[in-house]
Order: sequence, then structure tokens, then C-alpha cells
Amino acid sequence: RQHEAPRRVKRAWVIPPISVSENHKRIPHLLVQIKSDKQQPGGVIYSIKGPGVDEEPLGIFSIDKFSGKVFLNAMLDREENDRYRLRAFALDLGGVTLEDPTDLEIIVVDQNDNRPLFRQDVFTGRVVEGAEPGTCVMTVDATDADDPDTDNAALRYSILEQGAAAMFSINASTGEICTARPGLDRETTGVYNLTVQAADMSGDGLTTTAMAVIYLEDINDNPPEFTKEEFSMEVEEQAAGVDVGKVFVHDKDLAGSPGWLAKFTILEGDPEGAFAIRTDPHTNDGVLSVVKPLDHEVRDRFELTLSVQNERPLEPSAPGSPRALATVRVRVRDVNEAPVFRENPRRISVLEGTPPGTAITTYTASDPDTHQMQTLSYALLYDPADWLQLDPHAGTVRTKRELLHPSAFLQGGWYIALLLARDDAEPPLSATGTLSIEILEVNDHAPQLQQPAGMLCGRPGRGGTLLLGATDDDRPPHGAPFHFQLSPQHPQLARNWSIARFNGEVTHAVLAVLAELPEGPYSLPLLLRDSGTPPREQRQLLNVSVCHCGRDGTCQDGVLAAATAGAGITLGALLIILGSSVLLLVLAALGAARVRGRRRALRKGLLQRSRDDMRDNILNYDEQGGGEEDQDAYDINQLRHPELFSPRAKPPLRRDAPLSSGTPMAPRKLPSGPSDIEDFINEGLEAADSDPSVPPYDTALIYDYEGSGSVASPLSSIVSSLTDEDQDYDYLSEWGPRFRRLADLYG
Repeated sequence: RQHEAPRRVKRAWVIPPISVSENHKRIPHLLVQIKSDKQQPGGVIYSIKGPGVDEEPLGIFSIDKFSGKVFLNAMLDREENDRYRLRAFALDLGGVTLEDPTDLEIIVVDQNDNRPLFRQDVFTGRVVEGAEPGTCVMTVDATDADDPDTDNAALRYSILEQGAAAMFSINASTGEICTARPGLDRETTGVYNLTVQAADMSGDGLTTTAMAVIYLEDINDNPPEFTKEEFSMEVEEQAAGVDVGKVFVHDKDLAGSPGWLAKFTILEGDPEGAFAIRTDPHTNDGVLSVVKPLDHEVRDRFELTLSVQNERPLEPSAPGSPRALATVRVRVRDVNEAPVFRENPRRISVLEGTPPGTAITTYTASDPDTHQMQTLSYALLYDPADWLQLDPHAGTVRTKRELLHPSAFLQGGWYIALLLARDDAEPPLSATGTLSIEILEVNDHAPQLQQPAGMLCGRPGRGGTLLLGATDDDRPPHGAPFHFQLSPQHPQLARNWSIARFNGEVTHAVLAVLAELPEGPYSLPLLLRDSGTPPREQRQLLNVSVCHCGRDGTCQDGVLAAATAGAGITLGALLIILGSSVLLLVLAALGAARVRGRRRALRKGLLQRSRDDMRDNILNYDEQGGGEEDQDAYDINQLRHPELFSPRAKPPLRRDAPLSSGTPMAPRKLPSGPSDIEDFINEGLEAADSDPSVPPYDTALIYDYEGSGSVASPLSSIVSSLTDEDQDYDYLSEWGPRFRRLADLYG
């Protein structure tokens, strides 16, 4: 195979870049002529396409299609478009491409047609006053739309105007503004306004200006000073927590800044600390106030020495100056003051039972207004028990009635009263004083037996004891422990009886039988003594009923004397009494039926003789007093035949009478006739009631309350029926051997 020889290829047409200056004013302007190497006999048709031709912006460039000349039809602006890239075409008359399209680049040459522009019209900076030279404050900068690669955009900065002092300088290349010399003082000039300039062409071209505002920041380089050396003020006495006045200061530093706030101090003239001074945060003035009440009578004038300084210390660069001082003269104005009780409360002690009219204290107040002639008067403001009376002029307190203890008006043994003191000023002022009176206990009560009667078994060691208790109206230490003993005036009692303390109790003792005693009532004189100072003692009579002892040491049924009374009665004794009451009511019903049969005879008079002596109807059912022996005191024969009994006859001796009782000094005179029987009975009753040596056995006895919930039926259920037909007595058999006889009779 035969190889073809290499052929030479002709280079395509090439158009070098075309430069044209912006803002070219001669229009149209020939830029270049293009020509194709392939000329045809009929000629070549040229055309161009691209921005500025058939693309925006339209109509800037055009071409002569026959000659290939390219024209500029409008002024160019490099800042809008710095170059244009077009495509050139060569065609024959038939429209066939003769050569490949080629690039046509048009470069717009820059001209210095743009001034520099600052980024803002006003630049702001801050620097502390007194800053050292070379302290940079701020930077101003500008831009230029021209070609940065040419001098058209080479900027230089300068300060056109800043005042005569020329305190600042600017870097021509960077635009940085710094301090040029010392002496910046905010109090002299607080703000600097600089006019700065930017110029292109390295400072020789187009220029522009802007404002640079520099504020000086305050430092504490000026101490505060008083506006004057002396101030005068006035305040009322007894006023506390009030403002007296202001002291005025001046500080050249910036108002409201930390270096402006003042701090005041009272150096002299107030040793008691009656005044205080604070700073008004809005005006920076000192406000003087009173913190303790002032007394015009003690001191009517004050002369205070004040100093002032900043809360923050002065800067080291500040010039030295002495501390600012001022004198404040304060006059204390006199006003009416209320009286004062120097001792409040007043505490005193008074014995209970102090007689009325006794002066217990003089409680007075003093008037602080010594320079005014005023008179004080007194009144009782609070006296809940109405125990006191008060002298309105002297303030002397006296008792109005006896101070009793205990009382509902006492609080822990103290009685509280309030006194009012008032002056005679206009308007009057008053004060209240508290009088605390301690009512001291006096041993004015002797102990009393809690149960003046009791019963016990008459055999030693087997129930032969009785618990005794005592009470005392006095408070400790004038009460318990109590001392019980048999009356020393009757030593023979110690043969049969003994008293000992009960298990260490301070209010109880035990009465014990030492020898076997016969059944019956006994009256034992006792001596009771308290532990007061001095001790109080009292002789009291203890009525003891001795019963027959059962196997278990308790009293047997039917043997107890009904004279036993008080809390010493046991449950068994109470049941016996209830059973006896049932029997007594049945007999009373029978007697009432018998009396109704004799009503007609009774209408004729109690003293009229008849077949049946009416006095036989006096029935002695069960006298609740002295027992069987007591029947002699009411012998009916004395009423029927008073002439048979002589006044010289010795009355029968009652075994239940106290050992100290004796025969009556003057026997009663017997009635001369039956018509005087009523008077005779009344006289006997009066004599018995007037005899203090024996209990009133001829009166109804009152039994102690044994509490609610008793197993026994109420007496009202017994009284409600006069016959045993309405009662069911079968339950008596369930009450034990003591009620066996009653169960046999009524069950």
C-alpha cells in the first residue's frame, strides 16, 4: 500500500484583541477590519455576533458586511463591562461558510472617571481621656470603582480638619486614626469631630470626605466637692427615721458614671450615732436623716463634720487634692412629749388577805418636757377584779378589797393592772404602765378531813383500817404533806387506835385498830397539821362505825350502823342501806294505812284523850343516829307522865358521844301538863341542835354521792309503789348472803 505524502494545513484566520478607551466620544469609531483569506470571485459576506451586537446591550458594535470593518457605535463604561467577546463569520454569496468562526475580543481601557467613596458618612470612635499618644481609636475606609490595578483606584487618606489642638493623626494608606499627643481631657473637650479625606491616584486624583466623631470616655480623675462649706438644718425632737436636709456636691466627672457617685461620711459631732447620711443616686447629693430620737432637753444643737469622696478611687493620673469637708449645724426643735414610766412593768409582791386601804406601791411616770411646766395625772386603765384604787395625783396604789387567792383573775399567781399617765398639754399625751402584783400565799387555812366519817372492821389486822384524806385551800408550800395524829388531849385513844402515813402519800394516812373493839359508833378527836410557815393545825372529829368482822375482814350483813356517812361507805354498806330503805318504806306504807283509819279522831285534836292515846302512834322505825341506846332519849313515858321524871335524874349516857362531852349544865324543865308536850319537844330539839359536842343524830343524815351507774335500783322505783304487789324481789337472792334474809322475806 502506497502512503500519501503529508499536506500543509493553512492556519485559520485569527484576530488579535482590540483595546478601546472607555468614554470614547467620537462615534462611530473604527475598531478593526477583518478579512478572510478565502476570497471568492463574487466577494465575501462578513458578520459578527455576541454581547453589544445581537445581545444586550444591543447596538454598541456593528460591521460592514462587505469590507469587514468593525465600528464602535456608543460610549463604553469599564465599570459596567470591562471586555466584550464577539464571534466573527465569513460567508460566500450563497451563504456557505468559507472559514470557521473566529473570536473577536474588545478590551475596554479604564479611565479615572470614579471618585473614591467612604463606606459611611460618619464614623464613630471612643477613647478614654488621658490616653497616651499612639493609642488607636478607629479606622476609616473608602472604595474606588476604577480598575484596582491602576492608580485610578490607589487611595490615600488625610485629616482635613480637627481643631487647633491636632490631637489625632491618620495613617494615609490604611485610614487608621490614633492619638497624636497627650492631654485628652473629657471635662475640657468631650467630643472631637474630624473631617477625613480619601483621594485616588495616590492622593493626586479624585477626592471624597467623611466625618469621624471621637468620644472621650470618662475616668475618675476629679474628686467631688461641696458646693459650700456650711449647711444649716432643723428637726423636731423624738423624730426618728425622717430626713433632716441635703448637702450639695459637685463632681466634674460624667454624671451617672462610677467615677461620679459620691460617698458621704460623718466624721465628728455625732458620738451617739443619732444621724445617718446617704447618697441620692439621681442628684449625687447627701441626704442627712435621724435614726435615733433626739431629746431637746438633753441636747438642742448638733454640729456635724461631713466628708465626701467617690465610691471608686481616683485614677493614679488624677491630680492630687485634699478631702472635701463641710460643716452641718442641726437645731433640735422642742415639742410636747408623752410621759414615760421608767420602770415598766413594775413588779411588786403583796400578801394575800391584805386589808383594804393598804398602800402597796407608788407608780409614777416622768415628763420628758422639763422646760415646760406640765402636771401629770393618773388613772386605772385595767383592773379586772376591781381590787385597786389609785390616787390620781400622787400615783399611790391601794387595795380596794382583800386580794384573794386563788382567783380567776390571777395568772400564775400574778395580778396584772394597767395605769394611764397623762399630761395637761394641748393636745395631751399619755403613757401606759403595767403593774404586776404577785399575790404571796399565806398559810391561812388549816387542813380538813375529806371524809369526816367512816367504818371499819373491829378486829386488828383483818380489815381494821380506814384510809383518811385531807385537803388544804392553801397553795404549796403551805399545804401538803399533812400530819395526822390522835388528839394529844386524849392519850387513852392510843391504846386502841393508831395513825400512820399511807404508802408515802403526803395527803393521806391510815387509821388502824390496835385492839378488838365492840361494834358501834366511835368519835375520835384528831389533830391535823399542814406544812406551812408557820404551820396551821385544826382539831376535827372523826366518826367511826365499828362493825362485826366477817371471814374476809369485811363487815357482816345487818351489823353496820346506819350512822356511817361520807365517802368512807363501801359498796356493801350502801347495799345494806338500800335494803333497809326498802323495809322502811314498806313499814311506812302500813303506818300510813293505819293513820288514815284514825283521821276522824285526829280532827278532834292531838291532845284530846281517847281510848287509844294518839301518842302511841309515834312509831320509831329505824332512827338513823345513835343506835339502840338512843331510844332512851325519846322515851315516850316522859311524854305521857312528865311528873314521874325529876330534873335531878341523870340522863342516860350515850356511848357514841365524844369523850370530852359531859352532862348538860342545866337540865331542861319538864312540862307541867300534857298540853305543853309540843313546847317540850321543840325545846329538846333546840338543845340538841345547839350542843356542839355531839353530831346531830336527831336530824336526817346526808350520804355521799357514790357516782352514776349504780347496780342498785333507784329509790324512786321503790317509792312509786306502796305495796309489795308491784315489786319483784326475786333478784335479792342474786345479791349474795348479805341479802339472803330479805330474799326469804320478800322473794
